[in-house]
Amino acid sequence: MPRGRVLRGRARRGRAAPAAAVRARVARRRRPAPCPRAVAPHGEATSVSAWRWLEERLELGDTLGPLLRHPIPRALEGRIGWAYVLGASILTAFAVQVVSGVALAMTYVPSTESAYDSLRFITDAATLGRVVRGIHWFGASAMVLLLLAHVTRVFLMGAYKYPREVNWLSGSLLFLATALMAFTGQTLRWDQDAFWSLVVGAEQAARTPLVGDWLTRLIVAGDRVGGATLTRVYATHVFLVPAVIGLLALLHVYLVVKRGISEPPRVDEPVDRAYKARYETLILHGVPYFPNAMWRDALAGSVLVAIVLVLAGVFGPPQLGKPPDPGIVVADPRPDWFFIGYFTVLALMPPGAEAILIVGIPLLVVAFLFALPFVRPFGQRHPMRRPFALAAAVFVIGGYAALSAAGAEAYWVPLRSDGAALPAAVTAPLRDDARAGAALFVDRSCWSCHVVEGSGGRRGPDLTHVAARLDHDALVARIANGGPGMPGYAAALGSDDLGKIVAFLLTRR
Repeated sequence: MPRGRVLRGRARRGRAAPAAAVRARVARRRRPAPCPRAVAPHGEATSVSAWRWLEERLELGDTLGPLLRHPIPRALEGRIGWAYVLGASILTAFAVQVVSGVALAMTYVPSTESAYDSLRFITDAATLGRVVRGIHWFGASAMVLLLLAHVTRVFLMGAYKYPREVNWLSGSLLFLATALMAFTGQTLRWDQDAFWSLVVGAEQAARTPLVGDWLTRLIVAGDRVGGATLTRVYATHVFLVPAVIGLLALLHVYLVVKRGISEPPRVDEPVDRAYKARYETLILHGVPYFPNAMWRDALAGSVLVAIVLVLAGVFGPPQLGKPPDPGIVVADPRPDWFFIGYFTVLALMPPGAEAILIVGIPLLVVAFLFALPFVRPFGQRHPMRRPFALAAAVFVIGGYAALSAAGAEAYWVPLRSDGAALPAAVTAPLRDDARAGAALFVDRSCWSCHVVEGSGGRRGPDLTHVAARLDHDALVARIANGGPGMPGYAAALGSDDLGKIVAFLLTRR
């Protein structure tokens, strides 16, 4: 190679290093100012860094973004939007149940020997145990109430129609799972009401045609209510049903995002095959869920949690009854308020109708829930254009409320006769056998079901003037042999006590 070319190459290499250093210094002088994170408070910078770290690895934005940005009808920005917070509130109540349930499960002992005592310990001795039980109780009540309100709104607004039939079906399954959760939660108290509620539930299941025996064994976990029953109920309440509710809730949320939130119904817009295309056009002019509607859901959920906490702190959980005693066969268990209307129907149904009503009512409810979207998938949505649907909702809600009010009083439940006595105005004029019969009338629990001069239970007929309509022989026959809704007492009383009670009743003219 010529000497001149070699020297020129060395010269270029010698100039390259200083030139590169100059360009680097210029680039440093022109570098943009530090990003805001560098000058932000330490806590904010840390939180941003943590979020970026998670986002790089989990890509949460790609998952949560569509959920938060999914469009909703613009009409929901108005006051009507408050009617749509029920779904998110139900999820909030379920979260409260999970958290408080886990706290209770840390101490609760699911055995027949210790379940009742462990709840006593939680309520009376454990730190904040009374409050946690109260949170679980009022959270369950809130979840049931909100679910009933949500189902009613969806029904009245016709939101179960095309193309949201599967939304309704998943919501119906959620409704049934919540009812099962409420029933199993009540029985875990393992007091007298809980024990006999399980017995009554097993007896009702046994009346189901074809599968009655199988259902009974499934509930009882054997031939009779005992330790295996409590274990099965505990597993159902703590593991099985919450898992089912969680999966159904995920499905329901997916369907809501996929099919869209139903817009408020309009009188002049029935649902037909073209509805889906009209809804897609409507959504093009909609608004994103976040923040336009999410703030309402967040506010409603916060208010719900605050109300549950206040009620739990002020009122606490429901009182435990007496420990379970299988030897007390006349227990008349009282369910929680969720089922008290159904309890009223069972208590007041006429003799001979048990098999029809006990099986028929649950089947009718299930059939209605699952047949509705297939029977009426199209047509009007506005309640003013569906008078029969509106009347049916008013009838069912009003009827169940009336039954629940009657069940709260429960005049048909025998009164406890411990320490009871007939008024002095009734017993003072009596002599000999009649006076002894008046004492037996109370001691043998006749007073628990029958009124005399305003004193006593109301399950049976008023006996204030019974001698005016029944003579001696008729009274003996009725007490000894029984009648509709009344067992015979010949063996329990004996002829001597029976005669004294009849002598007392013959004075009631």
